[in-house]
Amino acid sequence: MSQMPQLSACPSCEEPLESGDRFCGACGYDLSAVPERPQDNPTITMNGSVPAQGAAAGEYPERPSAPPAGAPWPAPGPADPQATAAGGPMPPEVPPAAGVRFDRRPDGHAAPPETYQTQPDQMQPDEYLLQAPDPRVSAEPAAPAAGAGGKVCVACRAGRVDDDGYCENCGHAQPRERDHMEQESGPIAAVSDRGLRHHRNEDAFAIGTTALPDGTPASVAIVCDGVSSATRPDDASQAASRAASEAVLAALPRGAHPQQAMHDAIVAASRAVNSLADEPATAREQAPHQNAPACTIVGAVVTSGLLIVGWVGDSRAYWVPVDRSAPPARLTEDDSWAAQMVAAGLMNEAEAYADERAHAITGWLGADAYELEPHTAAFKPDRPGVVVVCTDGLWNYAEAAEEMARVLPLDAAAHPLHSARVLVGHALDGGGHDNVTVALVPFPAVPQGAGSA
Repeated sequence: MSQMPQLSACPSCEEPLESGDRFCGACGYDLSAVPERPQDNPTITMNGSVPAQGAAAGEYPERPSAPPAGAPWPAPGPADPQATAAGGPMPPEVPPAAGVRFDRRPDGHAAPPETYQTQPDQMQPDEYLLQAPDPRVSAEPAAPAAGAGGKVCVACRAGRVDDDGYCENCGHAQPRERDHMEQESGPIAAVSDRGLRHHRNEDAFAIGTTALPDGTPASVAIVCDGVSSATRPDDASQAASRAASEAVLAALPRGAHPQQAMHDAIVAASRAVNSLADEPATAREQAPHQNAPACTIVGAVVTSGLLIVGWVGDSRAYWVPVDRSAPPARLTEDDSWAAQMVAAGLMNEAEAYADERAHAITGWLGADAYELEPHTAAFKPDRPGVVVVCTDGLWNYAEAAEEMARVLPLDAAAHPLHSARVLVGHALDGGGHDNVTVALVPFPAVPQGAGSA
């Protein structure tokens, strides 16, 4: 008889649960409806034939054994017919984490940690209309600001912006630094946007390039999504992305296998987020209904012949080949209520992701995350392509791998920044109900200095 997962909060109403509860005392939700977390299916060789999304664990190739001690890295390239699919030490098995957290309210909007009045004539901050101009629209030339050297309002294009960040003419709040971020690093590019409904951007990313000990290039992209129902989700995502990126970029030149480096980077990110819970700012904000700072994480490491992904939560990585006649693939499996329902055979994907509980996550980084279970997977594509690393603010509008491939421009490998902007624009065109972040990493790794033309 399988054990029912031990939950700390009801996945339906989020009320606290007592150990051993069969039904939620607040809403009566049947807690046995939350199945156990599916097992990882980490390593496949990508040769144009990929496993179906949502396939059972037994349908994937067996996890390879770790290489002998002292085995050289970098691993043999694709030209070596004896090369294994991964060739790196697998992280130790960890018991499944217990509990679920809601990354948004059941109505689909983010659940901010702050408490607001709820009179009918008042709206939640994340339900306000766009507080800054749509980033897809090019700004017209600004009129001279009132007063020499004054900053011009991005909304009315005439008023002066005061020291508090508001227009003295129309009162419009000006964009903050994290409202829209773009970055290129060699052949990699990333774009993050607040979206059209949130009052702040709780996503973060970090990208970079380095070289392995033999001089071959390696590209790294980390994307994190702050859990909106937690305290300081924006700080959590930023701390996690920085810590993970720094850990990977430091480990690879020292000869660490990319898969082990990714695993250790997620652990480092977890520690960085955990440390936020001890800071005085968090202690002052903490209330009984609030949780410790938390976020999800997904990352990719690309070398000349190996693709590694790692994740905790429901941020995703996709594979899109340059030759679009070959099938794309989703490389990660969500730590979420919906994914568990699909894995247990209780719902199909369409039913599960249409449910109001779909975005209840069962894995995250944070001091209240119980047991940390980093997922890592290794792939050896036999053709060039692009790895799409993103938060659910994007994949909500292009969920299936085929949908993501249709949205991604054909020249994404050569023009990653433009293509990342296109993907963010696609999410905004679809409604932009969440923060949107995406990083694009060409495969195989491109030498430093190459990038968008």
